[in-house]
Amino acid sequence: MNSYLFTSESVSEGHPDKICDRLSDSLLDLALSHNPNARVAIETLATTNRVILAGEVSGLDVSFFNAIDQTVRLAIKDIGYHQEGFNWENVQIENFIHAQSDDIALGVDRNGAGDQGIMFGYATDECSFCDYMPAPLYFAHNILKSLAQKRKAGYIQGLEPDAKSQITLFYEDNKPVGVDTLIVSTQHHPDLSQETVKEMVRQSVLEVLPSGFICPDEHFYVNPTGRFVIGGPTGDTGLTGRKIIVDTYGGAAPHGGGAFSGKDPTKVDRSAAYMLRYLAKNIVAGGFANKCLIQISYAIGIARPLAIYVNTFGTGILPDSKIAQILFNEVDLTPCGIRTHLKLNSPIYTPTAAYGHFGREPTENGSFSWEKLDFISELKNLFQ
Repeated sequence: MNSYLFTSESVSEGHPDKICDRLSDSLLDLALSHNPNARVAIETLATTNRVILAGEVSGLDVSFFNAIDQTVRLAIKDIGYHQEGFNWENVQIENFIHAQSDDIALGVDRNGAGDQGIMFGYATDECSFCDYMPAPLYFAHNILKSLAQKRKAGYIQGLEPDAKSQITLFYEDNKPVGVDTLIVSTQHHPDLSQETVKEMVRQSVLEVLPSGFICPDEHFYVNPTGRFVIGGPTGDTGLTGRKIIVDTYGGAAPHGGGAFSGKDPTKVDRSAAYMLRYLAKNIVAGGFANKCLIQISYAIGIARPLAIYVNTFGTGILPDSKIAQILFNEVDLTPCGIRTHLKLNSPIYTPTAAYGHFGREPTENGSFSWEKLDFISELKNLFQ
């Protein structure tokens, strides 16, 4: 299709599921700060003024466990929850984290994959400033990110942490040309009028969208139910890993079987998905294709991937099968190789918990290393 509508959604860091992703990743970073080789798989549930932690870890001593409570509270405080129904100071925390199964650890200790599974990476040049991401998801993330930044900085008053966005873009010749429909729902103080909320949202929308992209006002919905006062875990239970499409490509590309948050980088659900995004982005940014999708598969305890698939949608400078063969044979796609290349054994994961794991700026401390464009020259040599 050359002309079509496509929709993606995002949720804010204060959404109940994203709170849980944040807590799981904050505890992962805590673990890796104690031991870069720690094994971690932590799940979180959040409901009315209660957080429940579960999962397994290894390579950690009592100092890690003693710091869990404070880490959870400070993360909730940073998100902005000091409401009656969910308050960082008095939220009840139940901790059921335990030691990792020796059977699982056995395969990982041989540098094999921590589990079987399939992972995907994707990149597209459909939008010149969307960092090789699908434009609807890029805009949906950044609208909510802008609102959160203004809320935390005190530039807007009366908005609360829980929010969702959904944007439908109109495409012509496979390029986004404008917004067809935009929805933003944001939790707010009961005294704030919906007209005021809409104007607050509109300012962030206009800052994020390109000039002329905004839809007609009758297609711009803010709190379409008319009220959003009760939100966060007070109004809805949250779980780690329930927003995997928000985390990846907004439905524009497939997602593998697993979530990311709370998992250390020996888990290929996370690390291999990062590596494939890295490869796909460098392929597109290097001009080797306009769009690239890569799939990989692993078996538990086995280091080398079982198979790799590449689809450049007819835009590649080489046949897809040739690109796949080169990547499979010439790039170290073992779990250990991925962790080493992207420097993943570090406490870098908290920023990934909201507004997407991809299409983000690499940071000085190593977060989003998979977004770097430092593999283009290597690909040029490989593709000659």
